[in-house]
Amino acid sequence: MIVNTAKISVLISVLLILIFTDGKPQQQSEKGTSINAFKIARLKYSGGGDWYNDPSAEVNMMDYLNKNTVIDVDQSKFYSVDITSDEIYDYPFILITGHGNISFTDSEVKRLRAYLERGGFLYADDDYGMDKAFRREIKKVFPEQEMAELPFNHKIYNSHFNFPNGLPKIHEHDGKPPQGFGCFLNGRLCMYYTYETNISDGWADPREHEDPPEKREEAFKMGTNIIVYILMN
Repeated sequence: MIVNTAKISVLISVLLILIFTDGKPQQQSEKGTSINAFKIARLKYSGGGDWYNDPSAEVNMMDYLNKNTVIDVDQSKFYSVDITSDEIYDYPFILITGHGNISFTDSEVKRLRAYLERGGFLYADDDYGMDKAFRREIKKVFPEQEMAELPFNHKIYNSHFNFPNGLPKIHEHDGKPPQGFGCFLNGRLCMYYTYETNISDGWADPREHEDPPEKREEAFKMGTNIIVYILMN
């Protein structure tokens, strides 16, 4: 069932006020953005993978949210965060992506697990080449479970825009169908992994990958779905 978008907008506004401001008037930054506005932080990691690639992606995704929803967003700059920093708890949504190897220390595994247990959310997007390493490292974070592929009728695929066939295919990679996997804590989806699609590349500036407008639009719509779903659940 497709949820009414107007209802989603109202509920998100109320939810953001309750979660981030405790019902108090929001303070404004010098640029006029609420200091509690929603933002995404890119997760730094060791191992050699380029965790920092395409920094325009999150900024553009926030701009899309600003124009197409009533979510209060911070679109001022690219944010990044270390697992070991307490600043990670300032971000309800973190993104991990890149090409190549990922390596978490035992301490980082514990910190990431604690972040997720405390209500944080990790979105992982395979930028072609990180799949093997990510599956290995995320298993350290969730040793008690295997990633589960989400069915096409999962709410994440119709939380705001409707994707009846699951994830859109943004980049070809190996030509396999796109898949979305999740890990859960107490029934809550706390980690979502997109494979063989590269949603976040579709958010990057057009010159980066020369994706056609319709593919970029699909990427932004799916990004919106992920964010709306996480804020509503």
